Amino acid sequence: MDILVKPLVTEKMTDMSERFNRYGFVVDRKASKPEIKKAIESLYNVTVESVNTMIYGGKNKSRFTKGGVITGKTKAFKKAIVTLVEGDSIDFYSNI
Repeated sequence: MDILVKPLVTEKMTDMSERFNRYGFVVDRKASKPEIKKAIESLYNVTVESVNTMIYGGKNKSRFTKGGVITGKTKAFKKAIVTLVEGDSIDFYSNI
């Protein structure tokens, strides 16, 4: 089971990582906080202080076209905000 889906690299998360040493990840919906902590510690060789999770529900979207109204729904996902101990950091751009 792949717990970590992808890291969140946005302006808000970059600011949080610089100021508070927190990093965001999209994770599997069924993953628990201890599983997320273990996966991040083994993958990035860091020490995790705390894990906060939140589940985003999909939103209904609609747009108007020549053929009429098209309706759909965005994806639902689970997000984890991970706080690392002082002195540790994660570099997402090292493999590019």
